[in-house]
Amino acid sequence: MPQQVRAVVARSKGDPVTTETITIPDPGPGEVIVKVQACGVCHTDLSYREGGINDEYPFLLGHEAAGIVETIGEGVTHVEVGDFVVLNWRAVCGDCRACKKGKPWYCFDTHNASQKMTLEDGTELTPALGIGAFAEKTLVHEGQCTKVAPDADPAVVGLLGCGIMAGIGAAVNTGNVQRGDSVAVIGCGGVGNAAVVGAKLAGASTIVAVDRDPGKLDWALKLGATHAVNGSEEDAVEAIRRLTDGFGADVVIDAVGRPETYKQAFAARDLAGTVVLVGVPTPDMTLEMPLIDFFSHGGSLKSAWYGDCLPERDFPMLVDLYQQGRLPLEEFVTERVGLDDVEVAFQTMRDGKVLRSVVVL
Repeated sequence: MPQQVRAVVARSKGDPVTTETITIPDPGPGEVIVKVQACGVCHTDLSYREGGINDEYPFLLGHEAAGIVETIGEGVTHVEVGDFVVLNWRAVCGDCRACKKGKPWYCFDTHNASQKMTLEDGTELTPALGIGAFAEKTLVHEGQCTKVAPDADPAVVGLLGCGIMAGIGAAVNTGNVQRGDSVAVIGCGGVGNAAVVGAKLAGASTIVAVDRDPGKLDWALKLGATHAVNGSEEDAVEAIRRLTDGFGADVVIDAVGRPETYKQAFAARDLAGTVVLVGVPTPDMTLEMPLIDFFSHGGSLKSAWYGDCLPERDFPMLVDLYQQGRLPLEEFVTERVGLDDVEVAFQTMRDGKVLRSVVVL
């Protein structure tokens, strides 16, 4: 029978979130209920609250989560009751043109639960990225559950569900960083510093972190950056070129997603370097550049959507590396908070005081 649980809801644009009782239906075919153990506070959740994604209020927020499969619906074979899983928003279909081309990380028809979770009065909720995990329990498609090592810390590995995977993947998958490459990362919040970690994991020899916040640069140096550039004190493009023998970086990752930072990334790459956009621009942003600048450079310009990841391939591998001490995922957990603290965590994130606040249930 349907269950009632506590969850964090955004009812209208810009208003503070509230902790409310919601109703979760029994799982239908292909669906599962996951008992959430931890969920990271991601900027995407704040974007939902602010109306930056769409206007399908009320939203059930939260998506960087890990937990235990509690109940499964008819025909579910991907997971079993009791499995420890990290939730993902890329449950690939296997049938679209991208999947059939062997590029499922570009899947155009990813799966979500068919049924809706609701408020107590029956109002349907829109779950953030098809997950909605600032909740004691949530309903998802079985393909959104990726089994990982059951003894891993949920507060740590749950972060792979979005931002940390986006950053690591921007370097490893999208940017295809190779051993000995030079890499520059512009913007060193959670995603940018994850890109620093990804570049180090891939074997980059020079990793230049760029930000205007000294605290974020300190995090970057701790996580593997070889150089830190304070963009408020010196020209970032000139600094990156100086630190790469005057050539520019092999891979430049824009983890901010603004026209100004994208232009910096473009100008700071080597003649045949790669620019990776992983920061998310708002719909109103535009870019104006001379077309000759594009013609005069080789290389490539790429966008990293979820770090071009495949959860079934990438999550277990990264959790294994974390447990071996080769991937410092725990360094991204700045604080652990309760379900009623999400609004405060949003402000802490805005103030740049954390890499990640994590709601622990």
